[in-house]
Amino acid sequence: MSTRFNRHEIVTYYLRLHDSGLNDSHSGNISGRKEQAFWITPSGAGAETLAAADLIKCPVDGPLGAGASLDGALHQAVYRALPEAGAVIHSHGPYSIAMTLDGSDFRPLDFEGEYYFDTVPVLDIAFDRYTADSPAAIAAALRQVPVAIVRGHGVYARGRGLNEAYKWSRSLESSARIAWLARNADVRAPGTPR
Repeated sequence: MSTRFNRHEIVTYYLRLHDSGLNDSHSGNISGRKEQAFWITPSGAGAETLAAADLIKCPVDGPLGAGASLDGALHQAVYRALPEAGAVIHSHGPYSIAMTLDGSDFRPLDFEGEYYFDTVPVLDIAFDRYTADSPAAIAAALRQVPVAIVRGHGVYARGRGLNEAYKWSRSLESSARIAWLARNADVRAPGTPR
């Protein structure tokens, strides 16, 4: 587990998610872990106005800090399930969401995507059960793979540190964009009959 980070890095990566189009101004969330605590973006955080002092400190075990993201329990569940995880990122990449709206697991078509991800699981979690069911479901998925998608909602990535979780988020979105373009150009994967 990476324990070398500071809260300013969380703010930097949260803004990068916005600037790269993976989140809008007030969506998604991000956390970084240090030992038995993690810092997470507050509920309703704005990417362009977030400051390090706004982050909420939460224990890996115990009640979440007041004002923590609505996904705070989910981040906590990932850290409990994966002691080696040093960061969790939730983003709303439009291509990742669009390519998985049918509920099918995502298999990248591009070389880099295949190199990083064999299959990305797509979880179907009911809207009215989301806060109750998502922590266990996503933590279980991220025990197997570094990134998972909730159908119609977004991407969850874990990494040893913020940079690795960000890499998985960006790489998945790139592969989903390529798959979207290929689908709309009616291009088939190698070896697929026309």
